[in-house]
Amino acid sequence: MGLTYDDRALMLGETLVLADLHVGRGTGGNLEFPVGSGSDMVERVRSLVDRHDPSTVVVAGDLLHSFRTVPRTVERTVEGLQAACRDEGARLVVTPGNHDTMLDSVWDGPTEREFRVGDTVVLHGHEAPEQDAARYVVGHDHPTIEIEGQRRPCYLVGPAQYGDGEVVMLPSFNKLNAGVVVNRMSARDFQSPLVTDADRLEPVVWDESGRETLSFPALGEFRRML
Repeated sequence: MGLTYDDRALMLGETLVLADLHVGRGTGGNLEFPVGSGSDMVERVRSLVDRHDPSTVVVAGDLLHSFRTVPRTVERTVEGLQAACRDEGARLVVTPGNHDTMLDSVWDGPTEREFRVGDTVVLHGHEAPEQDAARYVVGHDHPTIEIEGQRRPCYLVGPAQYGDGEVVMLPSFNKLNAGVVVNRMSARDFQSPLVTDADRLEPVVWDESGRETLSFPALGEFRRML
């Protein structure tokens, strides 16, 4: 099953996956749809659903940001995300992450620890999976890559990372998250236990201006090029 990358999310068959929305982290300014705000994320999800027409949208963990409080603005954003999916006939599912301790206060929809799509399992990635799979799609680490002094959010794709399973790690969907520069990281530097060989992780950057993906050599080789 092939992958289609778009705006920090990916399409997996008829399933749209995004991770680390961290709703409630901030508004980011006074624009109508300020970067990182709830309105911004709702509109981006709506655009993704409109472009790709998924049957299911899966949040791979950390829908929420705060561990302790859930402001009314967060409730409105979650309701907006539900509506953006529902209006296009897509089902929204959450696989809870480590930040989602207050999830029950704003979410009454379907939750699954791990969501299977064919031979792929989607989960947040802060804990080891319970299911065996040919591929795992995760979030959690918020990967970015630094190129000529500029940080770019990136996906990481690595074969045989967890057992024999490929791991695909998504960048944070929330643009306010600066992310973690992975250029020189080893496996032990990642928080996700699914990363076992960082040298084999291949960064993929979504170029919004050209609406295309830019692929880079695996980190082990990329380091030698810097």
